[in-house]
Amino acid sequence: MVEDLQLSRQMLTGQLQSLGFTNIVEVANGEDALACLAEMRPVPVLVCLDLTLPDISGYDVCEMIRSTPVLQGIPVLMVSARTQTMDRAQAEEAGASGYLMKPFTTEELRLQLERVLVNPPWKEA
Repeated sequence: MVEDLQLSRQMLTGQLQSLGFTNIVEVANGEDALACLAEMRPVPVLVCLDLTLPDISGYDVCEMIRSTPVLQGIPVLMVSARTQTMDRAQAEEAGASGYLMKPFTTEELRLQLERVLVNPPWKEA
């Protein structure tokens, strides 16, 4: 999860945990996200990515993920307070798998994750 605001990270982590996700890695900026992704093996099943980060835009981070062969298949869910159609279009152009507008409920998160994940944790058994 890439989110610069600690409270937002905590809220999203709690929602992801309630949906069955474990081993959630949190970073506060794009540079740390890219460094973390470069070292993680196996690669994560999902990246939740804020658009507005203090160093690199979420769009740029997503484009870098998509241009890295070992990472390009990871679903990227953009999470943002930006509500403009052009923001969503730009996220899609950057390679985002989905777009979730803040604030959101756990149910809205679950619905977006069902769209972008092949095997969400709540369907495993």
